[in-house]
Amino acid sequence: MSEVALQITDLHAWYGESHILHGLNLSVKKGQVLTLLGRNGAGRTTTLRAIMGLTGRRKGSIRVHGEETIGMATHHIAHLGLGYCPEERGIFASLTTEENLRLPPPLKNRRSTPMSEADIYAMFPNLAERKHSPGTRLSGGEQQMLAVARILRTGADILLLDEISEGLAPVIVQALARMITALKARGFTIIMVEQNFRFAAPLADHFIVVEHGEVVESFPAAELPAKQAVLDVLLSV
Repeated sequence: MSEVALQITDLHAWYGESHILHGLNLSVKKGQVLTLLGRNGAGRTTTLRAIMGLTGRRKGSIRVHGEETIGMATHHIAHLGLGYCPEERGIFASLTTEENLRLPPPLKNRRSTPMSEADIYAMFPNLAERKHSPGTRLSGGEQQMLAVARILRTGADILLLDEISEGLAPVIVQALARMITALKARGFTIIMVEQNFRFAAPLADHFIVVEHGEVVESFPAAELPAKQAVLDVLLSV
């Protein structure tokens, strides 16, 4: 049986007095790509933030590589091998691509070797061409590539990716799809929040639909055609 990289059981999470997640459950095996689907406000991004300890109060269980993290500080959680790429990307405008890439230190308890700059530039040729350009000069797609590449330099083996294809040109979205395929081949575990179903569908091994902070559908990619009518209802605006 494949090793479970991340196990969430009966997770509740709050922002202040707002109760966002209501007993959410999911399990992700090592090397699997899991896509979280749902309408805006369903709790998908909060799920990623709760995994990292970036929400308010949390209750339930979140096990990363078998280690319970529900009472752990965010910086300790990250060192278990988690890398979070938020929707806003967080590129430092005054630093060059190369300086942004070298900024984060390696994780202490990492289970994989940090990807070398040479490997990263081979995966992201655009970044190699722009390595001396400041963050302000990068396109939205190049900033997204850099945000992911920066995580790979830390040795994280579980990637939490929030809407990485949003607002990007089709050619860049295709490049990101190739990136995810390559990372999966290297054994990375990837959890994606995505609105772009056409982007996510060919990449995911498993789908979870979140509604009102709960999982309402969970199925493997092989069942996607049979679930399409249900998804159309659940994801309609």
